[in-house]
Amino acid sequence: MAKNLHQIVRMCISCRGRNIQSDMQRFQCVDGILKPFDGNGRTFYLCDNCLSDEKKLLKALMRQCKSGDKEKLMNKLKEIITDDR
Repeated sequence: MAKNLHQIVRMCISCRGRNIQSDMQRFQCVDGILKPFDGNGRTFYLCDNCLSDEKKLLKALMRQCKSGDKEKLMNKLKEIITDDR
């Protein structure tokens, strides 16, 4: 009998596309500051396609983090992404 291989699917906050969790980046906002996921708290996912589309991504990040500082959000995101790779 074959086992049912279940893969967890999550939604990107920018494009609302659904993808396998392992193919997406996980972040969180604490007090309006963007951070990589640290193990607890409310989180959100971004797909790799949206990470390359800055205009669409910025709108979603501002909505999720409830922050109006566009430059600060984008700088922090770029810092997080370069640290992960």
